[in-house]
Amino acid sequence: MARNILQNIKALQQQVPSAPVVAAGKLVRGIGLTLEAVGCQMPVGSQCLIQTVDGEIEAEVVGFAEHITYLMPTQAVKGIVPGSRVQPLNREQGLPVGMSLLGRVVDGNGQPLDGLGAIKAEKRVPLTRPPMNPLTRKPIKEPLDVGVRAINSMITVGSGQRMGLFAGSGVGKSVLLGMMTRGTSADVVVVGLVGERGREVKEFIQDILGEEERKKSVVVAAPADTSPLMRLKGCETAVTIAEYFRDKGMNVLLLIDSLTRYAMAQREIALAVGEPPATKGYPPSVFARLPALVERAGNGAENQGSITAFYTVLTEGDDLQDPIADSARAILDGHIVLSRELADSGHYPAIDIEASISRVMPMVVSPEHLQVARRIRQVYSTYQRNRDLISIGAYTRGNDPRIDLSIKAEPAINAFLQQGMQQILTFDESVDTMVKLGTGLGPA
Repeated sequence: MARNILQNIKALQQQVPSAPVVAAGKLVRGIGLTLEAVGCQMPVGSQCLIQTVDGEIEAEVVGFAEHITYLMPTQAVKGIVPGSRVQPLNREQGLPVGMSLLGRVVDGNGQPLDGLGAIKAEKRVPLTRPPMNPLTRKPIKEPLDVGVRAINSMITVGSGQRMGLFAGSGVGKSVLLGMMTRGTSADVVVVGLVGERGREVKEFIQDILGEEERKKSVVVAAPADTSPLMRLKGCETAVTIAEYFRDKGMNVLLLIDSLTRYAMAQREIALAVGEPPATKGYPPSVFARLPALVERAGNGAENQGSITAFYTVLTEGDDLQDPIADSARAILDGHIVLSRELADSGHYPAIDIEASISRVMPMVVSPEHLQVARRIRQVYSTYQRNRDLISIGAYTRGNDPRIDLSIKAEPAINAFLQQGMQQILTFDESVDTMVKLGTGLGPA
């Protein structure tokens, strides 16, 4: 009886075809950012080596059409000729992660850039993972101290919240990220510098981040001169590293600079493989990948930690209705707007508290805290709406007690909202100062 069963099993195994071996192919066409190869049926996302006259370069499969496989190199394209050999790359898949990542600077593939040797990996994890069941996430109940008084008090961030940092160029985004890195109460900080100037990477690490804060931080750098594929991977690598620390029960602060560069990299790839543009030149896949990336942050399950994420969003011409800005604002849990007008006047951090909001603030602060913050916002807004009349002398004091109060309180509120670049103010200090300021403003 047992012998007959074994014979049947062996017969079935002989009928099952073995896994196909992917053969090497060759290049038949190269236009712009993409290369076309035939003879190698590799799955999307797999890597391969392309033989050139100068050696080998690495590429990734980004699409296919019938018998043609579309490849995108991860480095500069040179030395490629028609018929160049394409060899599938057989190596261990996944991103190497481990506690040894702390204090390190890596590229979009997780390879070290700091010259401190190889990273000791505890395991390898895929760059993408299935969406988390929303019912297994812990609710956001605790505030996170970021060391910035205006945010701690007026736009309080909860542990596990996803926030957008909306600003144009040159208004202090990187400096604000550095202030939060130094002042946060999170256990680990993961910084993704994606699509920015290469000069800013070293400046951020040495001047803005600091030596002590670097010990609990991981920096993923994919500057603007890298391929769009590496810029795309840079964001996903930063999120994957943050997920690893969250799964170990740690509270993580994730800073991505910037989400717009991530969207632009996906646009370059999608257009190169023939996807039609939809909204202002952005193909539909861009708006599908944004929520998939953002939703990976947040609180984990009951036995896990949290990822509090800040994504910078570049607003072209300070236009908050830009397609990426508009899409990001809809999927995030709040947004902080940096004002060019405030930055030009020397007001730093240039946070516009009128245009900024934290959607989870009512759930993580006391009713008294919320009431005082609302009162300060009302007085500040009253002054801003009537500032032109006040400046030209068209308003006569005594006509409206609300405007009179705003004129009196404006210097104190402005001083409260400003903070030195090297100054770190804790959550409790921020709230105490806010309460003292709000006491003199009367009830809402």
